[in-house]
Amino acid sequence: QVQLVESGGGLVQAGGSLRLSCAASGRTFSNYAMGWFRQAPGKEREFVAAISWGGANTAYANSVKGRFTMSRDNAKNTVYLQMNSLKPEDTAVYYCATNWAPATSSTIYTNSNTYDAWGQGTQVTVSS
Repeated sequence: QVQLVESGGGLVQAGGSLRLSCAASGRTFSNYAMGWFRQAPGKEREFVAAISWGGANTAYANSVKGRFTMSRDNAKNTVYLQMNSLKPEDTAVYYCATNWAPATSSTIYTNSNTYDAWGQGTQVTVSS
């Protein structure tokens, strides 16, 4: 069983930055593909970013491309989401998720149904 714990959320003004962290425990992290999703009030959960277990491949939603960067530190069992130039529409609860049996070291997943475990989420609020 793997546990995921997000941190780093908060309140920030538009144009500001935040860095979210997701710490994993319980199983071998370095072989897992990871993803970030978000859910705003009244909306469905949506894909934000994903990274392969080798770290070589990443993918981003069009709405965050060029502003958000996902990375991982396998030695620390942690993935990060650096969020710059934040907009009010980025306001949501952000969740990290793990796929613990990716097809290859370079495989990334953008569909929430392909993830095996989720964190509890961290709130990000961007004021205008």
